Amino acid sequence: MLSLQKIVQFLDEESYKPLSFEEIVAALNLKGEEDKLASLLEELETNGFVIKTKNKRYGTPDRMNLIRGKVQGNAKGFAFVIADKSDLKDIYIHSSDINGAMDGDIVLVRVFNKKKQDRRPEGEIVRIVKRGRSQVVGVFRAINEHFGFVVPDDKRLPADIFIPAEHRMGAINGQKVVVKLSNFPTDRNSAEGEIIEVIGNKDDPGVDIVSIIRKHGLPEQFPPEVEAEAEAISETIAEKDLLGRHDLRDRVMVTIDGEDAKDLDDAVSVEKLPNGNILLGVHIADVGYYVTEGSALDREAYERGCSVYLVDRVIPMLPKRLSNGICSLNPQVDRLTMTCDMEMDNRGELVSYDIYPSVICTNERMTYSNVQKILEEQDEELIERYKELVPYFQLMGELAEKLRAKRIRRGAVDFNFTEAKIKVDENGKPIDIVKRPRSVAERLIEEFMLAANETVAEHYNRLEVPFVYRIHENPDAEKLQSFYQFVTTFGYRMKGKADKVKPRALQDLLAKVSGRPEEKVISTVMLRSMKQAKYSTENAGHFGLAANFYSHFTSPIRRYPDLLIHRVMREIYYNGSLSPERMEQLQLFLSDASEQSSVRERIAVDAERETDDLKQAEYMTEHIGEEYEGIISGVTSFGIFVELDNTIEGLIHVSFLNDDYYRYEEKYYCLIGERTGRVLRIGDKVKIKVSGVNMEERKIDFELLEHTPQDIPLPTTQKEKKKKKPVRKKPTNKAAPRKPKPTGIKKETAKKAADAPSKPRKRRRRKPRKTSVNG
Repeated sequence: MLSLQKIVQFLDEESYKPLSFEEIVAALNLKGEEDKLASLLEELETNGFVIKTKNKRYGTPDRMNLIRGKVQGNAKGFAFVIADKSDLKDIYIHSSDINGAMDGDIVLVRVFNKKKQDRRPEGEIVRIVKRGRSQVVGVFRAINEHFGFVVPDDKRLPADIFIPAEHRMGAINGQKVVVKLSNFPTDRNSAEGEIIEVIGNKDDPGVDIVSIIRKHGLPEQFPPEVEAEAEAISETIAEKDLLGRHDLRDRVMVTIDGEDAKDLDDAVSVEKLPNGNILLGVHIADVGYYVTEGSALDREAYERGCSVYLVDRVIPMLPKRLSNGICSLNPQVDRLTMTCDMEMDNRGELVSYDIYPSVICTNERMTYSNVQKILEEQDEELIERYKELVPYFQLMGELAEKLRAKRIRRGAVDFNFTEAKIKVDENGKPIDIVKRPRSVAERLIEEFMLAANETVAEHYNRLEVPFVYRIHENPDAEKLQSFYQFVTTFGYRMKGKADKVKPRALQDLLAKVSGRPEEKVISTVMLRSMKQAKYSTENAGHFGLAANFYSHFTSPIRRYPDLLIHRVMREIYYNGSLSPERMEQLQLFLSDASEQSSVRERIAVDAERETDDLKQAEYMTEHIGEEYEGIISGVTSFGIFVELDNTIEGLIHVSFLNDDYYRYEEKYYCLIGERTGRVLRIGDKVKIKVSGVNMEERKIDFELLEHTPQDIPLPTTQKEKKKKKPVRKKPTNKAAPRKPKPTGIKKETAKKAADAPSKPRKRRRRKPRKTSVNG
């Protein structure tokens, strides 16, 4: 069957040379399928995966000395292009070579300056394949009655957008608006647009969060046809719904979630077997039974990709009638599920498993805090209240410890980061920011979900059917080498080569730094050196988990890949196998959906971080002038970032470090004073004062009051070694060589010069290095 993937694979072969349309037809034996080939080639060309030359021959961008990638803008006017292929470096684009592209655009780049030493490759954008955005959020600035401009909130769009008077939609100066772009920027003209929504005055309650929602294109409302499909689904289970399902309604099981969770999509059960092993059951809401392939609900879930959890609201992937209703595993009601039963031995090793559709009825809706109080605090009141379930919780805790120990044994990288919980009032104003606890109950559920995800992934990989995996590729060797050098500043050494690192080596380091002052810093830098996890139909394993197989099976209410996995599981369970046509159809769709879901996931993460940053900045406006203790969490050429105990991070700009001129040592993540030799580096304890907050840029400024450096010397660099004077060798009995006679001067002059006392050499005063204050 002819497909886009098949054509790209053919054009990507090493032996391929650009061919004409007729030559491709002959090479692939596609007589009779010319129209379909022409359509697919046109689609590939439109999306920049294939280039058609002037003499009408086809080839991939790589063969044409071009790179396809995504533009990442910068407030200063230049940009980078992030290549599609992860093994290629980011390409620097000068402002004069952007050629009308904007942040988020998919483009083709011609690299004209290969990477030199530590510098990035440079290039020029030669074609805009696809625009990344059609709408922009910003503040309207009225110039006169004839026109105005919108200043984008996103600083990666450095140019303002021109708004003619007839397209201002009644917006007044200073209001937040949404602009639909009608003309994109060129070398001579700025972007032009029309205002399609006036959000409100920028200081009004709620406008800030709505602006972020609009900026990232997050859909707040479901289309009418989607709501209609959801309303048509019955809220009760009929007998026909139970056909082919295992009845587990007599099994003791619970859900364990946060206090404010409403979409309960996973339940767990444990049972001690006669042979001493433990049967762990993970039961996941069978969302795919209700969201059928190709339906309006399915299409909308595909577009959204995942639920988005902002500070004061949730933007769900599915309508609440499903996510909080028939698909939510509410207590003591029948629900349809997909079950993964796993028999574990006394070391947490998988002995056997079974995967099947089921119907369940959970006994209780438990919370993390209550389970934690039962297991760790021995809360008598709760133990009495749930006395029939307490033995099950104890067995769960015992099994979770074994599963975690097994993961650590195989080398899984176990970060111990603390997240912030931002509490807001009814108007969305932040009233407190605290650390979000990661209790034994949360770790318990995490271990059970990891075990189920691995088991499901390995099972369907062995069946060799189309599937969606959650992959985490090996770290980039260059970034990891920098990390290796960084940890030496704390006295640690990494064994092995960066390009052949094993997860165990990184986990061993985390174990060494656990509980030490540098733990958070080393963990953060290690995380930054790794690649992002993503979805893929090709199983590449999960580096961070040290797992050969991994998937996302456990959250189909809020993640589209999980929903797709359930659909494949059910189809194979009831049909036994897939036809070749269905295999190819599924493979193509799952590949496309994997990429779409990865993109939507990154958008969701960006939106969540942006709302967190916004509320943290807003919270600190009430604390300007107050003093706090913190730790240096980041160092750049323009200053140092400090993280407070409540996870809030602020910047001490170099312009506020007025005791010296500071040189940035990127290799060691530190600033070094030119005159004093003072070292400010990641991990140092400091005391700061909050000096200001910039709400527009969501930045918090600190002033350094006290600094407690770490008692670890910086290693000597190669440059410093070269500066050292060579050690004089001990004199030997050999006769010293004669000094050469001076040439070109008279003997008397030479004698006077030899006898004259040497004058001290006049030293040039070293000019202090200036540090940019522009950031």
